[in-house]
Amino acid sequence: MKEFDILTIGDLNVDIILNKIESAPVVGKEILCEEMETTIGGSATNFAYNASSLGSKVAFLGMLGNDTNGHYIIDMFQANDINTDHIIQSDLHGTGATVALSYDEERAMVTYQGAMAHLSLEDVQDSHLAIAKHMHVASIFLQPKLKKDVVELFARAKKAGMTTSLDPQFDPSENWDLDLEKLLRNVDVFMPNETELHLLTGIEDVEQAVLSLKNVLNCIVVKQGNKGSLMYHEGEFFQRDAYLNDQVVDAIGAGDSFDAGFIHHLVQGKPYLECQDFGNLTGAVSTTGAGGTAVIKNVESVIKIGKERFAYQGE
Repeated sequence: MKEFDILTIGDLNVDIILNKIESAPVVGKEILCEEMETTIGGSATNFAYNASSLGSKVAFLGMLGNDTNGHYIIDMFQANDINTDHIIQSDLHGTGATVALSYDEERAMVTYQGAMAHLSLEDVQDSHLAIAKHMHVASIFLQPKLKKDVVELFARAKKAGMTTSLDPQFDPSENWDLDLEKLLRNVDVFMPNETELHLLTGIEDVEQAVLSLKNVLNCIVVKQGNKGSLMYHEGEFFQRDAYLNDQVVDAIGAGDSFDAGFIHHLVQGKPYLECQDFGNLTGAVSTTGAGGTAVIKNVESVIKIGKERFAYQGE
């Protein structure tokens, strides 16, 4: 029997989030913001933290520095019942960090990759893939050593009997060089947003971009912000409207929260449409507080906020 529901592999960093910024930054000038928060961050980090908060048993595999920020992340994970036995603490590289400038539902980010850029396939042993039912990988473009072997990583995970998901996140180099033809055959749930899908396929129309991949897709769910999400599964499209928040605090980590809600339901054996709807809800609830992990405390609190603020009808 698998010890964990989810093995998360991906980026580990701290986020410095600036909110209520008076204008866009200009080189050579200084601007002010009204709010600042420092927290754990990164797509995989946010996903793992929120999936654990929802009740999934989560282990994390990644690389961070043996430094103050690295120790902070380890402490935060352990306090939230995330297994950290497989996190590598490097003495050669610092822990990654992101400065995030939040403007309503949009954000601009500057990231120092640090140790996460040095995680490689050699760091992922078959014994790691044996501990969990599901593998979720995020921010593959921030991990170049792992990215070059990502097709093999997913093939090994499937061979180990895992279900799998991938949230590619943005490519800072803007090369978008993933071999989707080979990769997606072993990805059970592909989870890009609209922009990422367009840049990966070169096709602007979302449905046409999805259909260009249909021969290698198992399931794709495209995150569309305040338009909700579009899922393609078993030859059909399923559009689900967003749970709209008219008082967004920030949208940092909303997509990661969507992933956490979707995959948490998936590993429980819930139908894909319920997974999509709950993903929409967790994404919306995330925007009611600052940062990617502050609001989602447990399933009960998410449902409570959903019923009070978004007329959520589920249980």
